[in-house]
Amino acid sequence: MEHTSDVVAEGKVISETTYSRRSAQYTELDLGIAKIDFYDAKNKVVHEVKKSNKMEGAHEWQVKYYIFILEQQGVVGATGLLEYPKLKKTKEVTLSETDREFLRQTIHDIQTLVSSDNCPDLQKKTICKSCSYFEFCWSGELESVEG
Repeated sequence: MEHTSDVVAEGKVISETTYSRRSAQYTELDLGIAKIDFYDAKNKVVHEVKKSNKMEGAHEWQVKYYIFILEQQGVVGATGLLEYPKLKKTKEVTLSETDREFLRQTIHDIQTLVSSDNCPDLQKKTICKSCSYFEFCWSGELESVEG
């Protein structure tokens, strides 16, 4: 899904063409359950490149989640940087204890939902059509409409 998404591919192109000299200094970091665009290990900075700040709140939580995962793997003191090259804008992201508690509770809620026998009703939103997981959520709906 995400690896075949046009939205993700476009973001990767923006990142690679905007920050072409970055490859020697930073590396993409695969955490198993998440992939960080660029990670500066020396300064412990997570860099996440986005094409638009339309979903800035969600972008911040994505970076906070990455920092949270790094902490669980023993990396202490990491911070984040959201980068919007088309807008020539960056935003620093840090993880507070309140954020950590929210993430722990959210992860618990997700695990409870996943292990439940009941699937919640889907709520289609305008952002859905540009999401890299669109087919994952709506494939059953699309089959019933097409079939």
